[in-house]
Amino acid sequence: MNTSDILPLADLKADLRIDFDDDDTLLGGKLEAARRHVEAWCGPLEDFADGVPADLIEAMKLLAGHLYENREATYAGQGEVTEVPFGFHDLIGPYRKWEF
Repeated sequence: MNTSDILPLADLKADLRIDFDDDDTLLGGKLEAARRHVEAWCGPLEDFADGVPADLIEAMKLLAGHLYENREATYAGQGEVTEVPFGFHDLIGPYRKWEF
């Protein structure tokens, strides 16, 4: 299953309100990174017999958008530098594969 079968680039761009094609390659890379990150926590997306859950697709959108908008892991604003927070782990938590 290709990433574009799970979350087409056009859907990601619509979600991010991006209406130009200049960053398609960059966005494609962010989308692939988001998928790999989800799979690192939840296992292969192909393993979901009933299709990829909507909240995992939303997590991919959230992470890809975060990576696109924040090219570094920190945010400088109002005189301080902080880590950029996001709700990614809340979305994927119920699907996490635990291994010990």
